[in-house]
Amino acid sequence: MRVFHVLPLVLLILISFSCTQDESYKSKINNPELVQSNVKNLTDIIVYDIFSPPVASRVYVYPSIAAYQTMQLANKDSYASLSGQIKGLKSLVEPQDEKVDLSIASLHAFNEVGKAMIFSQDKMDVHQEKLDEVLKEKGVPRSVLKASKRYGDQVAKHILDWAKGDYYNQTRTYPKYTIKEEEHFWKPTPPDYMDGIEPHWKLIRTMALDSSNQFPPKPPIPFDLTEGSPFQTQLNEVYQIGKSITDEQLEIAKFWDCNPYVTHHRGHAMFATKKITPGGHWVGITSIVTRKAKSDFQATINAYANVNIALFDAFISCWDEKWNTLVVRPETLINKYYDEEWLPILQTPPFPEYTSGHSVISRAAAITLTDLFGDNFAFDDTTELEYGLPVRSYGSFIEASEEAAISRLYGGIHYMMAIEEGVSQGDQVGRHIVDKIQTFTGNSTELVLK
Repeated sequence: MRVFHVLPLVLLILISFSCTQDESYKSKINNPELVQSNVKNLTDIIVYDIFSPPVASRVYVYPSIAAYQTMQLANKDSYASLSGQIKGLKSLVEPQDEKVDLSIASLHAFNEVGKAMIFSQDKMDVHQEKLDEVLKEKGVPRSVLKASKRYGDQVAKHILDWAKGDYYNQTRTYPKYTIKEEEHFWKPTPPDYMDGIEPHWKLIRTMALDSSNQFPPKPPIPFDLTEGSPFQTQLNEVYQIGKSITDEQLEIAKFWDCNPYVTHHRGHAMFATKKITPGGHWVGITSIVTRKAKSDFQATINAYANVNIALFDAFISCWDEKWNTLVVRPETLINKYYDEEWLPILQTPPFPEYTSGHSVISRAAAITLTDLFGDNFAFDDTTELEYGLPVRSYGSFIEASEEAAISRLYGGIHYMMAIEEGVSQGDQVGRHIVDKIQTFTGNSTELVLK
């Protein structure tokens, strides 16, 4: 009789122990470093594939939303769905398989959406294989990993189907910009005289902005090369700073260059250097501050989603103005009227001058990060270390955005009007987005988040 009473008890203990063991991986995979690894891998591929700044913002935003929407399903008490908050995004169908782990699915969905938007898909495959091995080492059962990835694929398809409606594919077939002869209009610049990048980007569907021109800046100062005119004064300012730049100004210009493809010509030879885009720099800052704040898995995904939405809409807003006003770059006029040998510190990027893209997107990102982490969040910006540039330190995100903006004057590629109005434009975009997009709805002991 005693044997029959003990045996069910032993079985119950073994089953209970087995279930406990099966669940032990959960605390290990809710690790923000897995999110950080995904984002860094995507950044490295964006650099390798040489995406232009506006296109790179698109490559970042859709994977970030895929990860966020999946994570949110498991954290409904703390995070709100983006469905109904950004244009055209429908709610996810929740997983039916109880083996699905939404944290794993979130990581996988990020990579699958990213993979569909890059060229070097083999690099993403390698990263995904490494991630699978990490998850297995953390004790994730094979059945859980398989079910979670299957659901992640379902999420990726949902997001990619939505992305198809943003008008990106249609603009791939649109004609290039036709150069206008009048000298106040933008012209391609040395050394490569490249065609203008993304002249139809204003047609891309925004996330939170009502339209691409919801926050238009003031009209640019009228073109006038008369000595002492407002326009000539700004042109001369660029010229003079370029001739007498200080070491500090030079360091600032280089630190915020963020040109994804800079060509170098030595006689008949040409080579290029590749690095992060302006948006990629702010994605890097997001990585730095989420680590410093000790953001958990969910808060890290939330931060990336919010920042990338801001960057995406800011680029659309800025590009609307650039290709409407077509303001000529300083280099073109300085070479023609002042000094044909003059070169800007930075290589002039291939699109119109007004407004300054870095000024717009930096302020929009700074407003978003301030909303997430507070007004005086000091940080050391190590983003450019891997590109051979020193660390720079800031007392706030706004301070960093102001330096990013003024760097364009020091670099010789923008007039002050484009910088000042770009900051104002980005400020309006950023504030609109933090007011309209509400993701964090719960309480946090670590951070005051949206």
